[in-house]
Amino acid sequence: MESINECIKEYATQLSKGQIQKAYKGIMTFMAELRAYLESGYPDYTAGSLYFGYMDMTYFAFTPPDLKNKKLKIAVVYLHEKGVFEVWLAGNNRKIQAEYIALMGSENIGKYKLSQVIPGVDSIIESILVEEPDFDHPEELKKQIEKKTMAFVGDIISILDKPQGVL
Repeated sequence: MESINECIKEYATQLSKGQIQKAYKGIMTFMAELRAYLESGYPDYTAGSLYFGYMDMTYFAFTPPDLKNKKLKIAVVYLHEKGVFEVWLAGNNRKIQAEYIALMGSENIGKYKLSQVIPGVDSIIESILVEEPDFDHPEELKKQIEKKTMAFVGDIISILDKPQGVL
C-alpha cells in the first residue's frame, strides 16, 4: 500500500506536466457555462451552486418546480475517472432518497437504473447523458446534455405522477 507521501509525490509529478490543471480548469469552466446555459433557458428551474468535488465528481442541481415541491432534485454530474456525464434524480437528504428508492423499488422505471441505499450513493435514479464528451465543441455538448437532461426530467415526472397506489 502506498503511503500518502508517495501519493503526494506522484501528484506533484503529474501536476508538473501541466495537463491536469488544464483539464481540470476546462471541466470546471464547461460546468459553470453549462449551468448558466441551462439556467438561462429554463428560468422556472432552480439551479444550485456548482460543487467542484475532490476530482471524483463535479455537479450542480437543476430542478423543476414539480420535483422541488417533492423535496427532490435533478443533478447534472461529471464523473472525472469515467469521463462521462450523468443525470441523477436525488433527494434533498438521505432520508428522502431512501424513501423514494423504497417507493420505486417495485415500479417499472424503464431504461433507468434505480440506486441502492448504501453509503456513498447520492442518487435515486441515474442515467448516462454523454459517454464520450467532446469538450472541443462545447456548444454542441451543451445542447446534447440539455436535450437528454430534459428528456430525463420529463420521464421522471411521468413516473412520479402515476396515480397513488401505482407508485
